[in-house]
Amino acid sequence: MYILGVSCYYHDSAAVLLHDGLLAAAAEEERFSRVKHDNGFPKHAIDFCLKQAGITANDLDYVVFYEKPLGKLGRILMTAIGTFPKAYPVFRESMVTWFNEKLWVKSQLQTEVGVPPDRILFVEHHLSHAASALYASPFDEAAVLTIDGVGEWTTATIGKGTAYWERSQPDGQPRQNKIELTREIRFPHSLGLLYSAFTAFLGFQVNEGEYKVMGMAPYGSPKYVDEVNRLVDISADGSFRLNMDYFSFHYSTHSTYNWRFVDLFGEPRRPESEFYTLVTHPRRDHPHWSDGASAQNQHYADVAASIQQVTEELILKMARYAQQATGCRKLVMAGGVALNSVANGRVIKETPFEDVYIQPAAGDSGGALGAALYVYHVLLGKPRRFVMEHAYWGAEYSVDEMRSAIEAKGFAYDCLEDDERLLDQVVDRLTQGKVVSWFRGRFEWGPRALGHRSILADPRRASMKEVVNTKIKFREPFRPFAPVVLEERTAEYFDIPTPERYYPARFMLLVTNIPEDKRDQIQAVCHVGGTGRLQTIRREWNPAYYRVVEKFSEATGVPVLLNTSYNLRGEPIVATPGNALHTFAKSDIDALVMGQFLVRKT
Repeated sequence: MYILGVSCYYHDSAAVLLHDGLLAAAAEEERFSRVKHDNGFPKHAIDFCLKQAGITANDLDYVVFYEKPLGKLGRILMTAIGTFPKAYPVFRESMVTWFNEKLWVKSQLQTEVGVPPDRILFVEHHLSHAASALYASPFDEAAVLTIDGVGEWTTATIGKGTAYWERSQPDGQPRQNKIELTREIRFPHSLGLLYSAFTAFLGFQVNEGEYKVMGMAPYGSPKYVDEVNRLVDISADGSFRLNMDYFSFHYSTHSTYNWRFVDLFGEPRRPESEFYTLVTHPRRDHPHWSDGASAQNQHYADVAASIQQVTEELILKMARYAQQATGCRKLVMAGGVALNSVANGRVIKETPFEDVYIQPAAGDSGGALGAALYVYHVLLGKPRRFVMEHAYWGAEYSVDEMRSAIEAKGFAYDCLEDDERLLDQVVDRLTQGKVVSWFRGRFEWGPRALGHRSILADPRRASMKEVVNTKIKFREPFRPFAPVVLEERTAEYFDIPTPERYYPARFMLLVTNIPEDKRDQIQAVCHVGGTGRLQTIRREWNPAYYRVVEKFSEATGVPVLLNTSYNLRGEPIVATPGNALHTFAKSDIDALVMGQFLVRKT
């Protein structure tokens, strides 16, 4: 049985393919279109999934969309009526978009994919989120927590799910896979939209820059928690209501907050403005140093720290209530807010849950996976067959394709079929302070580079932060880099006593403390305050990636490398050999590993 899951038209369009309950392929459309956070119909991603499995649309049993468009249209209409006439511009633009494409999703799936209407199904947005985590997890039973901007009407849910590997119990009675979402928060009250309002205020793009707010927060102090709490009324069980007097996202086409918000927090930060403070430059050695700009930037960092703290505390309350309400010892989380890796680290450490699972594409793209899994396990009643142990579900390219691309670009290269020789050369370069990009295997599912499309560097050198940020990634200097660490050595360098249990660490979805005696050893991946957003790695998931970290450890005594995504600022992570070579040429990366090829600039 083949089931195709599809998400699109809001952000991070994607497609996934299940074959008899096993994941065969998954990819975001942006990797093919090269439009970051592409929200259009995922034609290229669908074509890839079918090609990867060697099938055509005629072989598909079902195509499943990750939400119910009529429910979302109803919410837009009701909101427009409730805020008329201020909402008229939103209503006008929404109707143009809806009647051009969004309302006719079923017809588009028929036309673009080529399946009859009786094979097309729809699953509610937050059920898709819930299923994406539960049925990719190793758990038979778990509490469910989903938090995002908004689906049809829902913005957050709490519930419980069951996920059985066999159809029947030992006594022969049937078992039922199910997800029961018993509590919800509804639009316009949304933690995702609250965080996005601060994302916009701090000069970043909504639905793209939320992780930048999280990266800026450690440079500040949460001085404005009381002010943030004027925007949101939080109950002990984690339910909440926004004070809509401060927001405009429900009636404006271009602004998420209004003048009252500005009165409370000051003038918004100018997008793309330089960020430096006495925390980032204690010697005032920034080339454009200004005491006034530094003080203003510190204010913005304090605002970021404040919304981050309120967000963390709210998520903790929701998670604690989910445990009390369900009695479960395991938790699965999904929705865009589940990508807040600082909050995730606190959920793991500060709630009664023994285990937490978050699949790597927790946002809207993951809805495509959840919709397909929900149909297979709940609607069709099929038993479990799959746990997502890694994120390598994208396209892979042949030796001939890689060689042709390299030669077409005119780069010098060596072909080293012996991996040990190749990896020795990589480690030699890393220990010399060189930066190496890494292109191998199927590209990753989700927003994190996890060792198939990565940039690697020596974490011991504090200077690597500036080198990679300014000369390679061309991005804000406050942005942290991730450490990748051998799983069996994790507890030496990070505050995780049993790393093999923590799935979020495998997907770079949690932040944890670095012991003080280790911080100087891995300065380039130690964020301000002594934390790191780590990725743990096992040999069986990615042997060559594991081995290069292992060899670096043998050479230096440090089982950690700096890992960041292989892309330039404003671009998606590279997918093809051509993408990889373009980024290599446009940056100061010193060498590129592409399959068995070691590519050089000279």
